[in-house]
Amino acid sequence: MTKLSYKTKSMRKEDVNHNWFVVDAEGETVGRLSSRIAHVLRGKHKACYTPHVDCGDCVIVLNADKIRFTGNKINVKEYLSYTGYPGGQRSITAKELLAKHPERVIEKAIKGMLPKNSLGRSMYKKLFVYTGTEHPHQAQKPEPFKF
Repeated sequence: MTKLSYKTKSMRKEDVNHNWFVVDAEGETVGRLSSRIAHVLRGKHKACYTPHVDCGDCVIVLNADKIRFTGNKINVKEYLSYTGYPGGQRSITAKELLAKHPERVIEKAIKGMLPKNSLGRSMYKKLFVYTGTEHPHQAQKPEPFKF
């Protein structure tokens, strides 16, 4: 055998086709839903997955305010931020964040599961989270994603 009969295909940025999916978060657990969505944003559900190319799909998450935590995480889990000033570390519990900005709970969970580089930032831009059942992306004809 002098020649390989197979070659590994590597996707290019120009060849990638981004689909649109809608996910209903009502009654779903935060971590389980977030890991599935991060999987789709990275493109790992496709046969043409290439680690160094953004080949993932766009995801619309609806009913972010109806998501749930298991156990006592809603009272114990804290989200930390830092203002940049001395003594400027702030913390907010999951219950308070869910009451003020419910979409940020899902956004923070998914962002933590994506790569920490420019490729991860471009994947994160394809995530759209809304608290109600309405979204402004009807023109893209999103289809429901089956988990």
